[in-house]
Amino acid sequence: MTTRNWTVDAVCARTDSEAFFPDVGGSNRQAKAMCDTCPAKAPCLQWALDHNEQYGIFGGTSREDRQKMKRAELVAA
Repeated sequence: MTTRNWTVDAVCARTDSEAFFPDVGGSNRQAKAMCDTCPAKAPCLQWALDHNEQYGIFGGTSREDRQKMKRAELVAA
């Protein structure tokens, strides 16, 4: 990946965005699997954490995953 905007290299930019915003109770496995192959996974996750993103799959994480990460970060501080 280059130093350009990470969204240019993101797998989700070239796929159906619906997979990254599943319905309540829907599966997020497909989106997380795509994230696992994405060269922009780390900056995508960091963006979601920095912006307190409440919806969708970012950097291979769901909202619940990111909330757990934030809580763990607070406990460790």
